[in-house]
This record gives sequence, structure tokens and C-alpha cells, in this order.
Amino acid sequence: MRNRNTDLGFDSRHSRRHFLKLAGYGTLGLMAAGLWPGFDGFAAGQTPDTEFIPDLDITLSARPGEVPVLPGDPTLIWRYHATVHKGDRTRIAEIPRSYLGPIIKVHQGEKIRIRFRNAIPEESIVHWHGLHVPAIMDGHPRYVVPQGQSYLYEFEVKNRAGTYWYHPHPHGRTGPQVYRGLAGLFLVSDEEEQAVGLPDGEYDVPLVIQDRTFDSGNQLVYMSGHRMERMTGFLGDMIMVNGLPDFTLPVSTAAYRLRLLNGSNSRIYKLAWEDGRPLTIIGTDGGLLERPVFRRYVFLSPGERLEIWADFSDNPVGYTTSLLSLPFDVGGMGGGRMGRGMMMGGRTGQNLNLPNGVAFSVFKVKVAQPVKTDYRLPDTLSEIGPVRPDDAANFFRPRQFYLTMRHMQWTINGRVFQMEEVADDEIVQLGSTEIWEFNNTGGGMMNMMNMPHPIHLHGKQFRVIERSGVAHEGYVDEGWKDTVLLMPGERIKILVDFDDYPGMFLYHCHNLEHEDMGMMRNYFVRE
Repeated sequence: MRNRNTDLGFDSRHSRRHFLKLAGYGTLGLMAAGLWPGFDGFAAGQTPDTEFIPDLDITLSARPGEVPVLPGDPTLIWRYHATVHKGDRTRIAEIPRSYLGPIIKVHQGEKIRIRFRNAIPEESIVHWHGLHVPAIMDGHPRYVVPQGQSYLYEFEVKNRAGTYWYHPHPHGRTGPQVYRGLAGLFLVSDEEEQAVGLPDGEYDVPLVIQDRTFDSGNQLVYMSGHRMERMTGFLGDMIMVNGLPDFTLPVSTAAYRLRLLNGSNSRIYKLAWEDGRPLTIIGTDGGLLERPVFRRYVFLSPGERLEIWADFSDNPVGYTTSLLSLPFDVGGMGGGRMGRGMMMGGRTGQNLNLPNGVAFSVFKVKVAQPVKTDYRLPDTLSEIGPVRPDDAANFFRPRQFYLTMRHMQWTINGRVFQMEEVADDEIVQLGSTEIWEFNNTGGGMMNMMNMPHPIHLHGKQFRVIERSGVAHEGYVDEGWKDTVLLMPGERIKILVDFDDYPGMFLYHCHNLEHEDMGMMRNYFVRE
């Protein structure tokens, strides 16, 4: 059998030799910084830093529970619970009747201490999706916490105001743990956002969109065990919003800030308003845009966030509309005859009832009462500044990442995840700016075997500088991103600053079944 790395021009033996050399390079410095596995002992004996004075100090526990999702028996779930030790308790907001974890609200510049306790019956760790934190605080799976043990997070919030989230990240078990209910929102505010005058309080509404399947006893059903189901990604047959089915959002005659998170394992949404009004986008993964943008529809892939301005001030009480997911061609294995036909060997009624790319209502909106507010859509939302690709050290030779299937397994550059492996082309210099190019174009028969891939970088926000291939108007590539969707046939370039935190981080497909199968790699920022 040919080596899967040499097929694409990568010599795995050379990469392994370089990894071993890297492990020895600067070993004393890595040990001191706690940035290399096997040397730091961080998870084994953590104690709070006496010089770190937190503004918010909480315990976040993952533990089994039950919640009444459907009429009849309660649904057994896994859930995050928070206890506040220091700070304003209103910073932790529970979502009523939901399996989702609490919404954690912080301000830019604050210091946060989170004592994670794992009480579920398997290893877990928490990843702070979209947050710019040191490597040891990012939730790498090499720091997984066994049942009954803890992990201490201490970090300063450096992100812009925006909608971020947290979820488990153990290798091979991220999909099932998120599916059981382990996820929550992490909202950041800052002075720039507060000066804009956006809708707040009851007019600032977080909406986590997920799909689930339940059996006749109201229990969650995840995977049939069929390999093809893992290769395409799990799709539930019921759309949930904030952990509730058949969701209706009651609104007043006012403008709203709707924060949308696609918390699904693999489902992509093509969002549009049923009444034909355009989607007014004011923010993406990394916070507010410079100015609003308008789209007839918008794609939202797993892990991505959108902030939408929705104004119902001209609608009468009793008016109803829906946020829809419009039909679209997923391509390759993800849809069409091939995708659905190949799933026939899986569990009856799962993907076949609600395939990726079919049309459905995500949630309804009903105008319930009249109010008077003075919210007006701002012309300018924030200052971001121009994208400067020529600042990249590799402007003429971007790093190349090919998203392909090899030997019935999804890969990046022909490689799958190895807990402590870093190849030559996955090492970057601290303080550098680089262009990374992701290629989902396949070729030949590979086009039939291709799928959409939402790519997520840990620890960084980035700017999209170029997209080519299949033409879709439903992307919002403006502003700061940490997750970006590539449909089959697409190629994308992003600009990334590796400015302050050294160490090992992840990049991967955020289709959680793809990630769990190994479509994930380390990148290492060296000093």
C-alpha cells in the first residue's frame, strides 16, 4: 500500500523525523512554558495562579441529566452547569427548558477563571470556539480530563465583542458529546459595540440551531454504526432552536439583534426570510462588521455564527413569518442521488427524512405586542480596517491544504490526526502573517466523492481574502472569521496573524463526524 502522504508529495518519514527534531528543539523553553505534551504536567496538578486575579470565577461542570424536550418521558442528556464564585451572577444566563449550557457573558479585557469538572462517564475537555487564548487554555484533546477530574482555565478576554461558544473537544468523541447536549454560548462585549446602540436586553436574542433525532421513548438517537453515515456526517430529522422543537420566537414591534449559531454536527443551513425581506447581516464569527451587508440568503455551516438585524416595527400584532432553510445542492457524497442512495444501508428514517440541502422552516416569528423603541440600523458598526495580503511573509507561496478522501477517510493534505504530530508545512513562526489556501476542488472521480467542509482554526480569527470556484452569493466573507465553508469545487485564501501565543493548536473540518474520523491536524507556532 502506498504511503498516503507521499501520494500528495509529502514524505511522512521526513515529517516524523522533523517532528522528533521539533520535540527536542528548545525543549527547556517548551517545558517552562507548558507548551508540549509529556513535559508540562499541567492537567495533573493545577492550582489557581495567585497572581491571576479573575473578574469572573466559575465552576463549569459537565454532567448527566434529563430535560423534558417532547411530551412524555424526559430526554436523558449531558449538560453544562455553572456556579459563580466571584463576579456578577447575571453574567451566567440559563436557557429555560433547554439541554444547552449556560450563556457566559464577559467584557473584553476581563480575566476569566473557569474550573471545569468532568462528571460524564468518559473523557472530555472544553474548547472555547473562536476565543484567542494561550495554547494550553484552548482545549486541545491531549489535555482530556477523565471522569471525576478537573481542568483549570485562566485567560484574559482579548477578543472583540461577538458571539462565541464552547463545546467538548476529545478526539473521536466530539460529535457524540456535542450531540448529547454539551454546548453553550460565550458572549463578549466591548466599548466599541456598546457605543453603537444595538438592540439589547430582551431585544438581543441568542438562537442556537441544531438537528436531533428521537426514538419513540423521547431518547436521542445518534449513529447507526454504518461507516457511510460517519463519512457524510450525522443529520437529525427534527430542527431544534435553543434546545426546543417547533420553536416560535415571540417579538414586539421593534428591531432585534438575532445571534445565530449553527451548533449542528454536520447540517448546513441556507437561511432566508419567508416574507422575502433581505437578511441584514451585522456580524459574523469575530464580531461586528464595519457596516451592514444585505443578502437574499446566507449559508451557515457547523460552527459558524451570524448576527442579524431583524426589524418588525412595521409589522402588525399577529403577523407571522419564518426563517427558512432553502434548498441547495450539497454535491458529491453530501447530496443528490449518490449521497442519498449510499445512505440506504444506514438507519431508516435518519438522513432520508431530512437530507442536507432540502427545504424546511428553521423557526417561526410571531409579532405578539406593540412597543415603542428608538433602535435604528447604524450605517457604521465598527472599525476593522483593510485586508493587507501583501503583509504576508508567504504572499507569493501560500500554504496549501487539500481537503480530500483517501482510503475511505477524510484527510487534510493526505494526513489524518495524530495527537502529537506536526509536519514541516504545519509549523509557523510567532509574529508572522501568512496566507493559507484551502482547496476543496477534488478532481475527476474525486468530485463525486467530495463534500462541503467547514474549516475552523483554533486560537485565531482570520480574514477571507479570496474565494473561487462554484459561484454562490450566500457567503458573508467580510469581517473576522474563525470558521469558513468550502463547498465542493471551491478554493479559499485566508490571511492569519500569528501574533502573540506560541504552542500547538488545531485546525480541522467542523463537520464533527469528519473531525472525529481524523480530518483534523495540529499546527505549531514556534518562538
